[in-house]
Amino acid sequence: MRIPTDTKWRQIIIAVAACLLVWLAWRGLPNPAVAFIIAIVPLAVIGVFRAPVLVVLLFVCFSFFRLHEAFPLLYQLKIPKLLSLAAISVLFWNIFIAETIKPYWRFEFTPLTIFIVLITVGVPLATNVPEAQNYYTQVYSKIVLMLFIVAWLLREEKDFLLGVRMIVISGIAIAYVAIYNKLNGIGLVEETRVTIGREIDSSLGDPNDLSSVLQFPLSFAVAFVLTARTGFFNRLLGLVGIVMLMYAILATQSRGALLGVMSVFGLYGWRYVKNKLLFVGGGGLAAMVLYVAAGVGSRKTAQSSDGGLDTSSEQRLHAWEAAVGMATAYPLFGVGLHCYYSNYYAFTPKWDGLNHAVHSTWFGVLAESGYIGFIFFITLFVGLIRSGIRNMKTVDRHAATISPAVSVATQGALMGLVGTAVSGSFLTMGFTWPIYIAAAFVISIAQFLEDSYGAQDGKAVSAAPQKPSRLERLRARLKAGRAKR
Repeated sequence: MRIPTDTKWRQIIIAVAACLLVWLAWRGLPNPAVAFIIAIVPLAVIGVFRAPVLVVLLFVCFSFFRLHEAFPLLYQLKIPKLLSLAAISVLFWNIFIAETIKPYWRFEFTPLTIFIVLITVGVPLATNVPEAQNYYTQVYSKIVLMLFIVAWLLREEKDFLLGVRMIVISGIAIAYVAIYNKLNGIGLVEETRVTIGREIDSSLGDPNDLSSVLQFPLSFAVAFVLTARTGFFNRLLGLVGIVMLMYAILATQSRGALLGVMSVFGLYGWRYVKNKLLFVGGGGLAAMVLYVAAGVGSRKTAQSSDGGLDTSSEQRLHAWEAAVGMATAYPLFGVGLHCYYSNYYAFTPKWDGLNHAVHSTWFGVLAESGYIGFIFFITLFVGLIRSGIRNMKTVDRHAATISPAVSVATQGALMGLVGTAVSGSFLTMGFTWPIYIAAAFVISIAQFLEDSYGAQDGKAVSAAPQKPSRLERLRARLKAGRAKR
């Protein structure tokens, strides 16, 4: 096959530039490894702009799953920072220069944007401004930015398949480290609960946070196994993911995550098991087996000496009372983003000498964003659940023709969102990745289904005629003018 002349010259220029960089680096730098890295920079830049979805999803996986903290060899490479620069560059290029990405607005974005504005305004008004500013700039701003980028980038069936695969593979990687730590007694909390990266102060160093990270990819892994026509590789990937993720979640001994897991399997069971009596009986038995297998009762904080509430449950009740007190004292904007912990002493009904986390997504949002922010957060969550249900109805109606990748992504996003809602009642997830990544998938799938099938509110409708562009209108007028002559 003959290569076009412009392509030949482009390849020659890239090759010459790479060789020149190698020569300059070799002359000026004593370490050949540095020369090699510099030499591949042009190729890396080209790769970044040719695969924007991959770049953005890599950033999400590293930031959400903390892969660089789980694997020490990656920690010094500053991969999340490099990927963040690449993702922003790709977004700017594809929106404003290449115009290959067309941002759109859906009704789900409205309560989300209002909630983000309230959180942003509340940062300088927070009770601990440095803490709120640091978390906003280092974590939350990246989360909300990636929500919009992922929602706009996932536009084709192959994009959804890539996204689901990367989420499941990242979950398997974290599960592997958790299982290894559990078997070797590394970083255990309360002598039995597994953690990752506790020595470097990783967010995975808390077993509850680790369990929330592990739970999210489980819903996609189950979808791989249960969805028809997914292929051998995807089904095997899902099966491996289920086994490893379940083992790792049980090793965290998190009651909140256990409830989330049961809700995910319960929803899939209700969807796929025809005999509902068998489903109810088998589900109840499976729940008891999971509780015993997790060994929750063996946790030190899950034991009570007087037959009343255990230490963990009592602390949660006090934490929730403190959250209500914070929202009552600061009803408009709350105590500020990530400021619950520093305000615990002032609002807890019982001080035991230590500050505690809120251990609830809902009470955490209430305390840190106030009553107004809490209302819009609930509105956002309900809207996402409704959109996920509509997506599911559309997928079921077109099951014969729709891509398995879209079906897997649709089910995984909805089940993951519901599982997050259940486990989030006992885990602090209001300002972390799971809810927002699930939201990005739900929104992008809804837009894809509307573009492909004209689906709204679970019913097929005819696609609305697109408004002609200015250029098309000008051509039509010129054509009409010629016809009159």
